[in-house]
Amino acid sequence: MKTSIMFFVLSLVINSLGNVLTLVSSSKVLPSFLGSAYWTAAETNLGIAFGWNLFWAFLILGVVITILNAILVGHWDWGRAIGNVIFMVPFSFLIQFFDNLFVGGDIFGIHMNPIINIPVADAHHGGWLLIIFYVLINFVGVALIAIAISIYQRVNLVLHPADDLMQILRFKYFKGNAGKAMWASYIPPTIMGVVAFAITRQFTFYGIGTIFAFLFQGNITGIADKVVFPHLKHQAVDVPVDDPTIVEEIDNDIEEHENKKD
Repeated sequence: MKTSIMFFVLSLVINSLGNVLTLVSSSKVLPSFLGSAYWTAAETNLGIAFGWNLFWAFLILGVVITILNAILVGHWDWGRAIGNVIFMVPFSFLIQFFDNLFVGGDIFGIHMNPIINIPVADAHHGGWLLIIFYVLINFVGVALIAIAISIYQRVNLVLHPADDLMQILRFKYFKGNAGKAMWASYIPPTIMGVVAFAITRQFTFYGIGTIFAFLFQGNITGIADKVVFPHLKHQAVDVPVDDPTIVEEIDNDIEEHENKKD
């Protein structure tokens, strides 16, 4: 249990930092074309539409996805729902904390100054080298999110509702395929983005980084399952499955399904 908690805490920090790296790098590029991770962009935009800061945007929308997860699983599980909320509070706090750490801002009435002065890269003033650097930082942020998802989905103590959604889709509906599950899990944030655009008439934090996340984040998660802490296996996968091959040894089943494709 101690080891599982250690992996969980590590993945929580990695995930929140990765999300903020996509936001900060996107906000520092002019004109704005870089974008952030897909879920991050949707939740941030809907938060802007309703006047919420990052903490409240991520927390409130996480509760909404918790309800959706219960519908997909087919029953209400108080333990699972409370676990999602327990995850959301420190995760939302860390999102706000890291954002304030890099760009400054208030958190629960306490003002934070940025630890460093991050320059703006303007394409109209020859800042292409800095823009390329921010693009790389953005992609690294997406990769960190995917790696973190892989780690705490395997630990499976408590999950972010969005990551829990992917796990439900992955093991109940897509026989362990992380890529397909990630594509399907993008439906809710797409709806969030449409609602935000209807209110604000602006597409903020969408761009190249969003496309990168949309295309590759799920596959990076699948790769991380095998190469990042490879001895860490999926534990206590709590979703009902119709395929009898996915019951006890879920990691062996994933490998079996991938071999069948070959």
